[in-house]
Amino acid sequence: MTKFQGTGIAIITPFNDDLSVDHSALANLVNFNIENGTDYIVISGTTGESVTITKSEKKDIIDTIVKANNNRVPLVLGIGGNNTAEVIQEIKTTDLSAIDAILSVSPYYSKPTQEGIYQHFKAISAACPIDIILYNVPGRTSSNVTPETTLRLANDFSNIIAVKEAGNNVHQYLKLLRDKPDDFSIISGDDDLVLGVVLAGGAGVISVIGQALPKQFSKMIRLGLEGNAKEAFEIHFQLMDITSLIFSENNPAGIKAVLEQLNLAKPNVRLPLVQASDNLKTAIKEALEVLH
Repeated sequence: MTKFQGTGIAIITPFNDDLSVDHSALANLVNFNIENGTDYIVISGTTGESVTITKSEKKDIIDTIVKANNNRVPLVLGIGGNNTAEVIQEIKTTDLSAIDAILSVSPYYSKPTQEGIYQHFKAISAACPIDIILYNVPGRTSSNVTPETTLRLANDFSNIIAVKEAGNNVHQYLKLLRDKPDDFSIISGDDDLVLGVVLAGGAGVISVIGQALPKQFSKMIRLGLEGNAKEAFEIHFQLMDITSLIFSENNPAGIKAVLEQLNLAKPNVRLPLVQASDNLKTAIKEALEVLH
């Protein structure tokens, strides 16, 4: 399971001032990350504002990233939702030839039982021709995928290879790490907890802040994977403030404010999200000045 080990990034969708997709900034961000140590890229996740992207825009975004990547790092595509039949239809009608795995979020809003979650992913597993990374983010779905359900899926379906766990729950991480099959990976979706997860046996991260600071963040993850806790925590402590700041209002407004400071993307987001406040932008600017 080395393909999704290390630092993955949940890449933003940059927007022009008219809120059209800024494909030039997107390609530049892909190159910036690959050149600075990012190990793989996740397309059209929460941070990519997937819920306000049209189907045709999503296809164009995939095309831009595939072209910019040029087979350099693995690509993961977000395909998930709370309508199982619709998720399966998208899998069947999407060109996945350049995609290494899908990231599929647990059904949101509907609040299914654990058996409903299991049956949802069982159906997706049967329909998906490539590997699947489960995505548990109870803060957004209002429904936690328990370790028992995750491990049941891991043991029952060979193409379900990992979980992006983003419950901000240390005990749940540790249960998964203790009980998982050898060929199943636990990937952190919590930038603030990832180092501890990696040191306990996790495979790495799908990060938000990592795309703005890939050199530092990916070095921290590599050191963690090597078991070098002392040096890894030195970087973790340096990044703590900026990591906390980007989630203080909403994601991805926070990370887009960071990328604006780095001249990598404009801060524009689509409603119902709004740009980071002036106070947050100022705090981010000051935090970045300390890092550089």
